[in-house]
Amino acid sequence: MTVSRVINHEASVREDTRKVVQAAIEQLNYSPNRAARSLAGASQLRIALLYTNPSASYLSEFLMGCLEEASHSDVHLVVERCAFGEDEEEVIRRLTNSGIDGFLLPPPLCDEKPLLELLRQLDSRAVLVGPGTAEAEDWAVMIDEYQAAYDMTNHIIGLGHKRIGFVIGNPHQTASGQRLTGYLDAMAAAGLDVPEGLVRQGLFTYRSGIDAAMYLLDQSDPPTAIFASNDDMAAAAVAVAQRRHLDVPLDLTVCGFDDTPIASTIWPELTTIRQPIHEMASKALEMLATELRAERSGKPSDPVHLKLDYSIVRRQSDSAPGLARKVWGASRQEG
Repeated sequence: MTVSRVINHEASVREDTRKVVQAAIEQLNYSPNRAARSLAGASQLRIALLYTNPSASYLSEFLMGCLEEASHSDVHLVVERCAFGEDEEEVIRRLTNSGIDGFLLPPPLCDEKPLLELLRQLDSRAVLVGPGTAEAEDWAVMIDEYQAAYDMTNHIIGLGHKRIGFVIGNPHQTASGQRLTGYLDAMAAAGLDVPEGLVRQGLFTYRSGIDAAMYLLDQSDPPTAIFASNDDMAAAAVAVAQRRHLDVPLDLTVCGFDDTPIASTIWPELTTIRQPIHEMASKALEMLATELRAERSGKPSDPVHLKLDYSIVRRQSDSAPGLARKVWGASRQEG
């Protein structure tokens, strides 16, 4: 363990112990390849993945992408929870002082302005993953959130739906606003009204999806389709519909966003926007590692905003508006 801490430049090792271990490593020529490179002056990068995402499905996909790329790029990955609005400064300063070279910030941390400003003050590199927008000085990997939501709304309209409910994501995330605007613009372009009762605030959590779906389905003229801003909330809408004895998709079309594992583990499986979360995480870590090594060699690059492709994945949760609308009156009084 002590040798490992020395090789990975952990701050918890006493200096005299560090010197003894390094001398022994050199004398015995005993080390993994990355440690040999470390002794030659090009130490292994240490990158921290910070998270506070309420969606376990999203985080799982993201983490797998990071771990895969960390192995390829010879990066020591540190995974740390960073509570939104609570302990960001303490976490950042502690990790920076321990020798972390750079940070990966998935949603919602990619949108937290005080956190980004602190990293700039500490002159620490970070790559944002999944922000709706990014500043010129930020490194970021994203998709076109607006266009993806616009395309999905058009897809639902193309099935014949006119009353399409929408569940907004966390209001603190810029991607939520981009997805809402895409939905609203697609509805307007099709000449469809969006009364207040068709849009409901969510938080990207399953629980908030339950509340939002109940609100939408309790309207006097409920929607024939619900487009939720992520798969967790869409899965919750499916559960609410089934609790009210509504058939998905015959009585209610439900579509999500992200294509996380939950989209293909519930029944019916969700039609959704496939956001390449695994690839986004992998590209972000690769981008950060490349830039950190370029800085070490005195050849830093300008920030990059990398946009990856998305796609609509059709499964069993969408169809044309059903004919069995008579169930609405009774079922809305249940659950």
